[in-house]
Amino acid sequence: MANEDEIKNASTTDVYFINTKEVLAKNHIDTEVVMEVFARDLPYPGIWGVLTGVYEVAKLLEGVPVDLWSFDEGSIFLADAKTTFYEPVMTITGRYRDFVEYENPLLGLISSSTSISTKAARFRAAAGDKSLISFGTRRAHPAMAPLIERACYIAGFDSVSNVLGAKLLGLEPAGTMPHALVQVVGDQAEAWLLFDRTISKSVPRIALIDTFWDEKSEAIKAFETLGHGLWGVRIDTPSSRRGDLRKIIEEVRWELNIRGGKDVKIIVSGRLNEENLVQLQDLVDGFGVGTAVASPPVIDFSAKIVEVDDKGERSFRAKRGGLGGRKEVFRRRGFKDTVALAGTAAPKGSATLLKQIMSGGKITSDFKSLAEIRAQVLKDIRAIRESEPELGWM
Repeated sequence: MANEDEIKNASTTDVYFINTKEVLAKNHIDTEVVMEVFARDLPYPGIWGVLTGVYEVAKLLEGVPVDLWSFDEGSIFLADAKTTFYEPVMTITGRYRDFVEYENPLLGLISSSTSISTKAARFRAAAGDKSLISFGTRRAHPAMAPLIERACYIAGFDSVSNVLGAKLLGLEPAGTMPHALVQVVGDQAEAWLLFDRTISKSVPRIALIDTFWDEKSEAIKAFETLGHGLWGVRIDTPSSRRGDLRKIIEEVRWELNIRGGKDVKIIVSGRLNEENLVQLQDLVDGFGVGTAVASPPVIDFSAKIVEVDDKGERSFRAKRGGLGGRKEVFRRRGFKDTVALAGTAAPKGSATLLKQIMSGGKITSDFKSLAEIRAQVLKDIRAIRESEPELGWM
């Protein structure tokens, strides 16, 4: 596995960047450039995503003699495949030979984190006010676990299951037991009782109810076993054996209610998608989401030069299919974004999204706390559900 020092010194880059650096250095080509980082489209309906990984990019480039502008960590960004116009979420200026080898790790940091946070935000929007737990780190390389949990938490998940991920976030990890505990003990009730007698009372008593019997029968058994000490039940039935999940949950809810278990929560996990959450949120108290957020469709960020300094003159120099010139992004209320050539006056009532966070390789911006970032993302998710984001240009 690559360690932090290897990532920091760009050992994980592609060799053609090293070749380019050697050509530029040995031929004393010190051209200053403007490079933009952007996504042209998203792998989902709708044109919005949640940008994360900004802090990691700043730490990656710290000490490299460049200037860096960026959207804030946790910002909503837009990418519309219907237009050739895009909004840069980052802009880097400096001698290209000074930062050429960092394009690979920079894009990796942004793409990995933003792909997860964007998918997690869509689950947050689908779940309404119901609890969301991240269960997905078993579906990714273990080194990625803290990144996955951070991106999910920023995007509105309420808790995470991974021990190290939770520790680095300052949270208590969430989760109770796997099917394996029930299998090893051999009896559901005995397994639940052993858990209750052993584990700290600070951990909610949530019984996994689909190991040997059907969900309704095990729910009844769990309530008979733990009584009002039962905080909740979790249904984790594989989709291949699930049948009509809503009807199963209705049965569980009914049987618990008529026995005095109206306060027992129902948590559902196992291969959930956004549609499941929309369909079930009136019945379910919380969702555990795993594979869908830990291994989401990739958001394909690119980094392209759009300007070079040609003997002191500003020269627009985009590659074929690109858009030349350094750009600004302005936002009006309702996520109405406008892309314009840098130096253009901001439209009335709009704010500039690209803010300088690094000068000459030194971080110049104070980053918001995790709690502040998450609170803003939750606010934006609520707002974007009631708006139609638009990407325009001037």
